[in-house]
Amino acid sequence: MKTLDWAVLIFVLLFIVIYGIYKSKKVKTSESFLGGKTNPWWMVGLSIMATQASAITFLSTPGQAYHDGLGFVQFYFGLPLAMVILCVWVLPKFFKMNVLTAYEYLEKRFGLSTRILTAILFLIQRGLAAGITIFAPAIILSTILGWNLILTNIVIGSLVTIYTLVGGTEAVSQTQKQQMIVIFIGMFLAFFLIVDKLPLDLNDALLYSGSMGKINPVSFEFDINSRYNIWSAFLGGTFLFLSYFGTDQSQVQRYLTGKSLKEARLGLLFNGLFKIPMQFFILFIGVMVFVFFQFEKTPLNFNPLSNQLQNNTEYQALNTEFDQLHEAKKQKIAVWKTDHSPVVMSELKELQAKEVVLRQDVKKLINKVAPDIESNDKDYVFIYYILNYLPTGIIGLLIAVILSAAMSSTSSELNALATTTVVDIYKRNFAPDISEKKYLNASRLFTLMWGMIAIFFAVNASLFENLIQAVNIIGSLFYGVILGVFAIAFLFPKIGGKATMWSIVIVEPIIILLYFLDVKEIIQLEFLWLNPIGCLLMIASASLLEGMFKNVRI
Repeated sequence: MKTLDWAVLIFVLLFIVIYGIYKSKKVKTSESFLGGKTNPWWMVGLSIMATQASAITFLSTPGQAYHDGLGFVQFYFGLPLAMVILCVWVLPKFFKMNVLTAYEYLEKRFGLSTRILTAILFLIQRGLAAGITIFAPAIILSTILGWNLILTNIVIGSLVTIYTLVGGTEAVSQTQKQQMIVIFIGMFLAFFLIVDKLPLDLNDALLYSGSMGKINPVSFEFDINSRYNIWSAFLGGTFLFLSYFGTDQSQVQRYLTGKSLKEARLGLLFNGLFKIPMQFFILFIGVMVFVFFQFEKTPLNFNPLSNQLQNNTEYQALNTEFDQLHEAKKQKIAVWKTDHSPVVMSELKELQAKEVVLRQDVKKLINKVAPDIESNDKDYVFIYYILNYLPTGIIGLLIAVILSAAMSSTSSELNALATTTVVDIYKRNFAPDISEKKYLNASRLFTLMWGMIAIFFAVNASLFENLIQAVNIIGSLFYGVILGVFAIAFLFPKIGGKATMWSIVIVEPIIILLYFLDVKEIIQLEFLWLNPIGCLLMIASASLLEGMFKNVRI
């Protein structure tokens, strides 16, 4: 990065932080710190999108598309349906009760124990996810600057914690407006610059990427072992989004800041309408990066640390073969540009298949001779393109986009964690009658505490398969059970708190066990299915236990 890039990056980030602190300087009460109901629908909608669109979205999603095409967009197909269901059945209950957290409702329905246990499940999964959202941009800065990754995690986490601690929900809402503006400008610039640099026109780029299997947004094949198809999207995805937006305080808190029920509903529907096109657009950028790299020499592995293997004889042999393959593919593409025949494309597919095998071989080599280096390089693809092919100034803006997204999502998570801890745990159980000033101080103290916990998780994070999947996997371990609790609360009035609480204790370990059995390849079950399984097991278990408790009069 050059001086101009640093100037753009520092200016954007400092402006956002200072603006957020300035706009929230009048926060004097715990209610305004935790979530005053003052925002119009468009600010609610932008805040919801900014909370969900973390740095992982802009760091990991293009790399996902580079490797696997547009299929990941199916993950969001259940989102509009989930938004409609929440607007009709869930939001009216929250606004009628005038709650600060989603879990306040559970105490009135089931009792204190169920409220606390559900809140604890949220705190565990969101605390873990907050660590991942700090870890994602830390990879970028450590790669660019050569900083120690642990130190970078601490710096980023501390920066976000400071302005969230000062302004609470108000600071989060105010900064997210600016962050979304930066994000939209940056991503549109990235797209137009990629298309402008392509040696092919856009029609040929679409034809080529489609022939290579990258333009594959919908799969109708019903396969429980397939991570992304239309069935897992509408079943698993809808359950996941119902739980995320209906029971996760980081999102519930965003729309509870709406001036009214109408404003909150419009904000949710805004998110439901625009999230899929936004995600499709980011994935499409990744597909265009794939086309661009058909003409440009790339590393055999995008993780810069893989360069440490340059003196390894086996690595050198793989790299030499990769260079020869790239030249052969480049010559064949030149032929294809004037001859779109199936024969030429078939030969190109064979060359691409060989490249995939070579990349897999080098990952195996890295895992064997340098296990401390992350061999999975999906999350490094887009940042490699940014740093090596975009003009000066735009590089700084794109880095600012990714860090702005990290700040928006992480600040929302820290604020939600603090709110849940104060309202559902501390205030309800340990300090019901202290002064307003002490509540505000407690809110800030818990914000600081969760910031430190998130930094700890970030320091100890690893790259899973890739970061965007890591966050969704963590959510799926808990969301199905939490959604089951709320489904019982809303839809099954005869089921009481004791049966629901014991169902949580029984079902949550089962979901975690199912995931680890899949990891160990003892069973095959993709993580999206954990959401409906967890929800349905909760309902079935609570129904059974309720009948047992009544029969034995416990």
